[in-house]
Amino acid sequence: MPTYDYQCEKCEEIFEIFQSMNDKKLKKCPSNSCGGKVQRLLGVGAGVIFKGSGFYQTDYRSES
Repeated sequence: MPTYDYQCEKCEEIFEIFQSMNDKKLKKCPSNSCGGKVQRLLGVGAGVIFKGSGFYQTDYRSES
């Protein structure tokens, strides 16, 4: 299940939510005291680390 990052416009808290791709976006901050409008953050996610052999990055790339 994908993880989506949201940020509250009112309290500016950033939080992660596990949601199905078919679920609707959150509209309100999950904090009980806030309830502000939230925006889904784009471009956040995991980086790729190539470990072991069999990758161009680790085996065939020239040093220069």
